[in-house]
Amino acid sequence: MRIDCVVFDLGGVLVELGGVRDFGDLIGEPDDEQVWARWLSNRWVRDYERGWCSSDTFARGMVEQYQLETTADEFMEQFRAWPKGLFDGAHELVETLACSVQVACLSNTNELHWSRQSDALRLAELFPTRFLSHELGLIKPDREIYEHVVDQLDVAASSLLFLDDNQLNVDAAREAGWQAVRVQGPEQARECLQEHGLIE
Repeated sequence: MRIDCVVFDLGGVLVELGGVRDFGDLIGEPDDEQVWARWLSNRWVRDYERGWCSSDTFARGMVEQYQLETTADEFMEQFRAWPKGLFDGAHELVETLACSVQVACLSNTNELHWSRQSDALRLAELFPTRFLSHELGLIKPDREIYEHVVDQLDVAASSLLFLDDNQLNVDAAREAGWQAVRVQGPEQARECLQEHGLIE
C-alpha cells in the first residue's frame, strides 16, 4: 500500500521515556498498560498536554486526584525528568528515512517536555513538520487530532504510516483510516520500515 508520509510518535519510539513506571508506582498500578490507559484518560493530563492549564494547576490536580504522598513541586520535579533524550540510533533512522519519504511527528507532549528535554533542539531540527498536542489543543487518541494531521499534510489517510508505542493510539489511528503499527524503540521502528520497503 502506498505510503506518502511516516508519522512518528516520540516518547517510547524515538525518545526514551522513563516515567511510566514511576507514575504507576505513585498510583499503585503495577500493569503498564493500565498505567497508560489511566494516563491518557486523565482529566489533568488531557488538559495539560493540550495546553489548557499551567504546570502548577496540572501538578496540584494530579496530587489531589490520586492523593499522592508528595507535594506538587516534588511531582513536577519527577515529571520534568521523564524524557531521557533520543534513543541511540533514533536520529540516524529518521534522517535516513527522510531521504526517501516525508517524515513528521505526532506527540502528546507539553511545553515543559518539548522545550526543556536534553535533545529538544535536535528533535526540532529532525522534524520541521510536527504535530504537538500542547500547540494544537488536540490530543491522542481523540479522532480529531488524526483528522487534523491528514488535513495539514493534504494526503489520503490511508497513505500515512504511524508508529506509536501505545496500542490505544495505534487503534485510534487505524480507525481514522491510517496504517499504524505499534513499535517500541528505534530497532522495532527500523524493522517495521524495512518490512514496508522504506529503508534497506
